[in-house]
Amino acid sequence: MKTWVCTVCGWIYDEEKGDSDYDLAPGVKFEDLPDDFVCPLCGVGKDSFEEQS
Repeated sequence: MKTWVCTVCGWIYDEEKGDSDYDLAPGVKFEDLPDDFVCPLCGVGKDSFEEQS
């Protein structure tokens, strides 16, 4: 499981935890999120996220 961070606002998506505030179930990989997924805080697309190491 990986963690992804929005490079615009810093919102973090943790694949293992998901985010119940935004109806993102635990265990859903970032790559499996819909192509039209946008950051729930600032609205940018998936291309504005980077894998956090």
